[in-house]
Amino acid sequence: MKQRKENIPIRKLALGAVFMALTIALSTFSIPVPGGHLYFCDAAICTGAILLGDPVLAFIMGGFGSFLGDLFFNPPSMFVSLFTHGIQAAVIALCVSRLFRGRFGDSHPKTAIMLSQGIGVLLGAIIMVIGYTLGRAYVYSTPEYAILKLPFEIVQAGFGAVVSMALCAPASTITHAFKRYAGQH
Repeated sequence: MKQRKENIPIRKLALGAVFMALTIALSTFSIPVPGGHLYFCDAAICTGAILLGDPVLAFIMGGFGSFLGDLFFNPPSMFVSLFTHGIQAAVIALCVSRLFRGRFGDSHPKTAIMLSQGIGVLLGAIIMVIGYTLGRAYVYSTPEYAILKLPFEIVQAGFGAVVSMALCAPASTITHAFKRYAGQH
């Protein structure tokens, strides 16, 4: 097995833990909507994955954060959450850290960042919707129930994507503060 070339800085690891705790906490809050609930944890998962930019750390943050949130509040879907949100976060971080780097040159770095973030959260939203739809069909043993919940999964994934993109714009205060604290500036 190939070793990672660089160690994760302690500050970045601590911020990953903060996003994991935020994911657990936001798993408890939801807005009741007809036919289900709209959860806020997707916004924390997408934001954390964009800012961390490390696929392994993002998988741990998103996957285990949502797993623990479900363990405490909705145990039947905890393994679905582990894999779905873990893969979602890893794909977002992978896109942010590796997609379009150097393609636009130094003249348009913000364009490359925004494009990689947008593609990442779009792919992450698709992964989340498909993962939870298949997971619901398996956990609750009814494909009809999974299809009934599909519009709510799409809204939740879209909400998380939009909020994270707004919070993580290249010129945002949150992005600058995160990079300064994590030692990336």
